[in-house]
Amino acid sequence: MFNHESERRGPEFVTRKITISAVKIKAGRQAKLELGDLDAVQDWGYAPDYVQAMWLMLTNDTPDDYVIATGVHHSVADICQIAFSHLGLDYQDYVTIDPSFIRKEKITSPKGDASKAKKILGWQPQVSFEQMIIKMVEHDQQLLTAGQLP
Repeated sequence: MFNHESERRGPEFVTRKITISAVKIKAGRQAKLELGDLDAVQDWGYAPDYVQAMWLMLTNDTPDDYVIATGVHHSVADICQIAFSHLGLDYQDYVTIDPSFIRKEKITSPKGDASKAKKILGWQPQVSFEQMIIKMVEHDQQLLTAGQLP
């Protein structure tokens, strides 16, 4: 399972840190968002899609190992662009770089190859990266409205 994200991911993870901050900035409750390397990439997918893959693995007649991934890299900047633009904002007006958040060693992030799961299990991600980030933003807007975000 490559990185899988959803609205349930904790706020300490970069995806939720961005979506929560974007919502707070839009509401005037936060001024800036400090991040590290905006060019850092991962193969991020939507957690419920990955749960579906797990179900297909468990119910398949023959046990086997599978890679579950989207096969696509997206950057931290991509998350910012989608989250902020969904709220009518330009992330470049609000995101600042904090060098202390940048890892000293360069990390190479592979892309997953889920072709075996697609072929044998018929699995295919249903939610795009953009849709996933928008779902997270909209969830965080609901939490803010309900008074559940600090």
